Order: sequence, then C-alpha cells, then structure tokens
Amino acid sequence: MRDMHNVFHLAVPARDLDETYDFYVTKLGCKLARRYADRITLDFFGDQVVCHLSNDYATEPKMYPRHFGITFKDKQSFDNLYKLAKQREIPFFEDIGHRFEGLIEEHLTFFLIDPSNNLLEFKYYFDDRMMY
Repeated sequence: MRDMHNVFHLAVPARDLDETYDFYVTKLGCKLARRYADRITLDFFGDQVVCHLSNDYATEPKMYPRHFGITFKDKQSFDNLYKLAKQREIPFFEDIGHRFEGLIEEHLTFFLIDPSNNLLEFKYYFDDRMMY
C-alpha cells in the first residue's frame, strides 16, 4: 500500500530541456524542482518526473504499451486540466474520449504529447473504485 509520504518516481527521455521546461512548467503548470545540464526534475501532480536529455526518444509515438499520467479522483480537477490544456494549446495526441461506456470501468480520458513524444494520459473514472 502506498504511504502518502513517499513519492512515485518516473524518468523519461527529453530531446531538448528548454522545450521540455516550457511544456511541463509553463504550459502544464508542473513545479520545477531542479535543473541540471542533463535533466530537469519536476513535481508532476505530487509525484516526481525526471526528464533526462537523450537522443533515445520515440520518433513514432504510440499509446501502448508506454504512457504515463494521472487518474483524477475529482472530476472538477480533470475538467480543469482539460480546459487548461485547450486554453494553452498544449498538443493533444488524442482529445477527450469516453471509454467502456455502461461498464463499471467507464471513464473519460485524453492524451497529451510532450516535445519528446512522451504520451501523458489523464483519466477520470465515474466509479472511483476503478482507479486501481
């Protein structure tokens, strides 16, 4: 079980740290924790994402098998992030959609794409028991 005092950590490739900073901090609103010549560390909705300078990034992004993001418990927070992404013209890989309609797993989802072709999924389940 997760101890809320601990932080999940994820590292992803970044082809350019300035454009990565612009995407995550300026547009998406993440807090910059640290910046070095080869990486930036972000407070990504309460967890840690580190974007490492690399030439090894996806040239043809695909949703599966690799993406990351946030599952919101609160619909208003999900809606607010979606509106922010639209207002700030953050690039979408896939706009908002409804999945598993009529089933207990029913949820809303959208995918953003960062400058290094990392895909970020944001979800809201109508039944919060489905978050895990």
